[in-house]
Amino acid sequence: MRKLALCFVLMASPALATELQIQVEGEANGTITIDLLEDVAPAHVEQIVSLAEAGAYDNVVFHRVIDRFMAQTGDVEFGRMGMDMRMAGRGGSDRPDLPAEFSDEPFDRGVVGMARTADPNSANSQFFIMFGPAPHLNGQYTVVGRVTDGMDVVDAIKRGSGRNGEVSGQPDVMTRVTVTE
Repeated sequence: MRKLALCFVLMASPALATELQIQVEGEANGTITIDLLEDVAPAHVEQIVSLAEAGAYDNVVFHRVIDRFMAQTGDVEFGRMGMDMRMAGRGGSDRPDLPAEFSDEPFDRGVVGMARTADPNSANSQFFIMFGPAPHLNGQYTVVGRVTDGMDVVDAIKRGSGRNGEVSGQPDVMTRVTVTE
């Protein structure tokens, strides 16, 4: 009599995507959902997730918004609603700056990238969401995610009229930022 060996193959379920849910209030009102790309920029995604889970992004404004280009936010040091908005965009977090994680991901509409200084290894907490394609950014900035829902909210964010897209008056604000899986 022949014995039959039974083999069980355990199928690993695919990893759940990490999403950032951003509640926006101001001229834009609603929720933006961003699929974070852990496989493209793991250190940057980990930093964003840690800051969001700590509540660091709550009540941070969109301080630099350039029509047809991008909306920038995430200055957890100087960019909170009620602070001196002349300082917004100059700060980061108490976490270390990150080495660049450049990829082949293109800067298209809805792509989320990390803001930095002229030093490619200076990204910290600030990020920007693209209104349209910007191929000149490809390979120059770290891509961390893509908007999967709420692009209409992104499109409604108050535009800057000041120097280099600075938002004057009452900027739109991320009232609550949460992480879901």
